[in-house]
Amino acid sequence: MTKIGGYTCRCCGIYHEELPTSYGNPAPVYYYDAEPEEREDRFELDDDVCVMDNGHFFIHGCIEIPMIETHEHLIWGVWVSLSEANFDELIEHWDIQETLEPMFGWLSTDLPCYPDTVNLKTMVHFRPDSIRPSIELELTDHPLAVEFRDGITLERVQGIAEQLCDNNDD
Repeated sequence: MTKIGGYTCRCCGIYHEELPTSYGNPAPVYYYDAEPEEREDRFELDDDVCVMDNGHFFIHGCIEIPMIETHEHLIWGVWVSLSEANFDELIEHWDIQETLEPMFGWLSTDLPCYPDTVNLKTMVHFRPDSIRPSIELELTDHPLAVEFRDGITLERVQGIAEQLCDNNDD
């Protein structure tokens, strides 16, 4: 197995001790589409769930992409829409989510480094001990779904880190 080490970033030229393997999104994409002054009235948002306009429901979960030749994963923290019925069931069983059957949802996060990811089909798999749900992507030819299915190379993970580098002016 390959060990994940540090790297010299082609964006900023700085050596980083660790290759980032986890990225998050604090809210569904629709939150950022709303005018900042509208957000407080239109959204109920915390770290785990979001309700938009009292009629659109979202759960925060993780897409875990296996990193080829390692035991590690690239993790994308994402938001997925749920139907109102499924959202209500989730809230009703919040403390025992692992007893819930997987639920269908639409990916509601625009991930950088990929073509449009909003509205990819997903299944939400609930886990015990308040661990964020695992998000399974429908296996299509979308590059994110391909990496989810086949894994991602360390070179690609480094490329993502360089593209998302804080010093990147692009």
